[in-house]
Amino acid sequence: MTSSQFLPIAALAARIDAALPQTQCTRCGFPDCAAYARAIAEGEAAINQCPPGGAEGIARLAAITGQPMLPLSAAHGVEAPRAVAFIDEAWCIGCTLCIKACPTDAIVGSHKKMHTVIEPYCTGCELCIPVCPVDCIQLENVSGSATGWAAWSAPLAGQARLRYAAHRQRMPLEAVDDEGEEAAPPAAGASPPPTDAATRQAAIAAALARARQRRAQGPA
Repeated sequence: MTSSQFLPIAALAARIDAALPQTQCTRCGFPDCAAYARAIAEGEAAINQCPPGGAEGIARLAAITGQPMLPLSAAHGVEAPRAVAFIDEAWCIGCTLCIKACPTDAIVGSHKKMHTVIEPYCTGCELCIPVCPVDCIQLENVSGSATGWAAWSAPLAGQARLRYAAHRQRMPLEAVDDEGEEAAPPAAGASPPPTDAATRQAAIAAALARARQRRAQGPA
């Protein structure tokens, strides 16, 4: 019997969460690292579902939980070098979808203005890539052949945790609608305004049309 078996679920989950890389990439199948940690502590998830942590991450979780080592689950990804997102600013249409998707607020920009990635804050989570309507975001290897925790560090994990907490304060999960828009809280006594998804989609469609026109014209 291991010491973890005597810990309350909340305390065990906290220890597990502290051992995760905090990339908030959701590859584990949960909305964030803390949710994955709770699922492990409650026996609802295996310890081998975190590709960014890799084999060393699994070893850390095995030591905490007393569970046997497992190979990384292929269904959740592969252990790989650390990557950072970069935006081709020439093709960015300023739709802000990547800003909303970034869990550590590592992307800055404004509506209809080009965006850029603050490299030290990017965890390589890849969540910005599928939401970009013009495919102007790419990942670049920044750790060479080093993978998992060899490509990451405790200070980077701590920074990512703090930035994610700040992001969730700014944009809580329950305040984000189906289109990815941040919902403003209604005034006291007022009904919340309807989400104008059609207007949003029309603006993105217009931006896409402009981007396609620029691509067709080629470099100035």
